[in-house]
Amino acid sequence: MTTIFTRIVSGELPAAKVYEDDLTLAFLDINPASRGHSLVICKPELASLLDLSDALLVATARTTQRVAQALMRALVPDGFNIVQNNGAAAGQVVFHYHVHIIPRWAGDAALSPWRPGSADQSQLIADAALIREQLVGGSV
Repeated sequence: MTTIFTRIVSGELPAAKVYEDDLTLAFLDINPASRGHSLVICKPELASLLDLSDALLVATARTTQRVAQALMRALVPDGFNIVQNNGAAAGQVVFHYHVHIIPRWAGDAALSPWRPGSADQSQLIADAALIREQLVGGSV
């Protein structure tokens, strides 16, 4: 099924575009968390971070940085969040890789993306070992 973002890329649906190149597109979110909330997408319809080639990942990161710099100059927020969700359990709604750039102003704490918890040190050490094993082993 074609995503809404693919329909925006093709021109079938309108968007308030802020940047476009051969591989990426950035536009304002129609359901913004704050003023200037932008989405950066890769043009190919790929569901998650794990599906991107190295070149597409670099292009999307570069566009994210460019748009964030422009947002900082244009709207002068006090900071910004970069949010990227993968899978329904993580809050992904549109299954087309995209990055949220959410401008933040002092006092808007209601937009916090998570509440810090606590962790057992022995569990952290065990989990880090499991992850390292997968990185060194080259298997995923």
